[in-house]
Amino acid sequence: MTTTPLAPVDLFAAALHIDRDGRVMAAERRMAGGDPGSWHLAAFHAETDADVHADHWEMHPEADEAVCCLTGAVRLHFRPVEPGGAEETVRLRAGSAVIVPRGRWHRVRLDAPSDLMSLTLRQGTRHERIEGQGGHAQ
Repeated sequence: MTTTPLAPVDLFAAALHIDRDGRVMAAERRMAGGDPGSWHLAAFHAETDADVHADHWEMHPEADEAVCCLTGAVRLHFRPVEPGGAEETVRLRAGSAVIVPRGRWHRVRLDAPSDLMSLTLRQGTRHERIEGQGGHAQ
């Protein structure tokens, strides 16, 4: 039986990767990609909208995403499902979370400096710059 060393993991510097077989490892934080079937749990501190890439939509095609506000306050904006529809917004305060449905484009805006945590399958994650803010889809 292999054992994992007992030691604290700095979630602001690393992420936890959770394999299909239930193995949990501290490893590199990734905004996209990742091992197939490996869940990614990461925490990060954000001072400004630039820290949360508020100028980009994000979408996870492989799984729902839990976005948790640990401290501060944020707004999650959801791109309209239908053309011409309105964005939906969910406000999160410290200690609250929202489940982002699989395949739903979303972005985060800060109401205050915040500590956030997310959990999802990063494989296949896509980013698109918001129209009118330059750049291209990723």
